[in-house]
Amino acid sequence: MNIGTLLRKYRKKQRLTLKVVAEQASISEGFLSQVENDVNSPSVETLIRICNALGIDAGELINEAGKKERIKLIRKSEWKEMELPHTGFATRRFFPQEDRKVLDSSVLVLEPGRSIPVRKNIKHGQEILSVLKGAVELKLSGQCYNLGQGDSAHFWANPDQQKITNTGNTTSFILWVGTM
Repeated sequence: MNIGTLLRKYRKKQRLTLKVVAEQASISEGFLSQVENDVNSPSVETLIRICNALGIDAGELINEAGKKERIKLIRKSEWKEMELPHTGFATRRFFPQEDRKVLDSSVLVLEPGRSIPVRKNIKHGQEILSVLKGAVELKLSGQCYNLGQGDSAHFWANPDQQKITNTGNTTSFILWVGTM
């Protein structure tokens, strides 16, 4: 995790507003928002004031930020361990939400005949599907594309007119990547 994400996590955990923390740290609310969203970086002195306002140790925060996971592997041997709920699909994310700023990715697992919901509120996003095992149908803007094992598609997302369905007789595994 980066420092901004950690600061937001601790602030929300304590149910504090940007305004309250900013006032206690003697900075503007806008600047604190920029720090939390990694648009701006605080000086060491300002970081200490923000941490004091949150009641956390700045050194420990920096250590925690330094322990960020740099790679996440999902081995094929783990596929059989993925439990599917009653919905018939599962999403195995590579990184937690707070570490997904530009790109989102996961291994999608779909039972035969099941569909996976599309992401909402995505504007001008791109997606990539690569079928690792099985077969799926991608419905996109009124057209259908059948993808089998080894097939891939890169497309502009259209959440209002998009659907991914397992059209095969076995569970499908799909590598999915999308811009935020």
